[in-house]
Amino acid sequence: MTVARAVEQLLPGYPLLYFGDIARTPYGTKSPETIIDYSLRNTEFLLQKGASLIIIACNTASSVATDRLRQEFHVPIIEVVTPAAVEAIACTKNGRIGIIGTKATVKSDIYRRIITGLHPEFKVFSQECPLLVPLVEEDWTNKRETKMIIRRYLHPLQNSQIDTLVLGCTHYPLLKDLIQARIGRHVRLIDSSVEAARHLQKMLCTQPDLVKPTGAHLADHIYYVSDLTDAVQHVAARIFGRPMELHHV
Repeated sequence: MTVARAVEQLLPGYPLLYFGDIARTPYGTKSPETIIDYSLRNTEFLLQKGASLIIIACNTASSVATDRLRQEFHVPIIEVVTPAAVEAIACTKNGRIGIIGTKATVKSDIYRRIITGLHPEFKVFSQECPLLVPLVEEDWTNKRETKMIIRRYLHPLQNSQIDTLVLGCTHYPLLKDLIQARIGRHVRLIDSSVEAARHLQKMLCTQPDLVKPTGAHLADHIYYVSDLTDAVQHVAARIFGRPMELHHV
């Protein structure tokens, strides 16, 4: 949803089809085979609904399933990892970059491979944060326990003297203020949601025929979810800043 919101803000007038796989999250604790299977089904669903371009709005699925999706489907597919990694490279001053993400994202080593592939001299420090996704989905974003867990996760990265930290999960923007306060104001945070939307914006500037704008800012947006709970409704309203009509499929 954070990616969809960023796309809404940067590209008003472009129709959005969103699918949130609430029933099967979190993906970050699952095997690569399962993540790929879910990602294939999710993409098929969106294409059946009329999508002409796919954004994998999840770091875990991006890190594990992108290659397979591009093999299977002949539409443009944007993932959220590369734009964030490229922005981290552009922002760092000391070449020491931190990554926080799910177990699957960190285990894939995708951020380190992209960053050091472009700049072998850079150092990348990764930290698994498996508890943060369920805390966000339960709307525990301002609880004392959440603040303590974030502090515990970030401690090794503080000792690594990073000056840039990639929020390597699209849930983490909802914890941005808590993360910034605990990692320090001198560390630049890179939001993978925002960077993916900026990448799409640049892509549509150079290839305007990929998706045609309709001019209707919200009317053409449709949001599907595989499960619908009060917590999901509350988090959605918080992210988008308005009551959301979510279609349960």
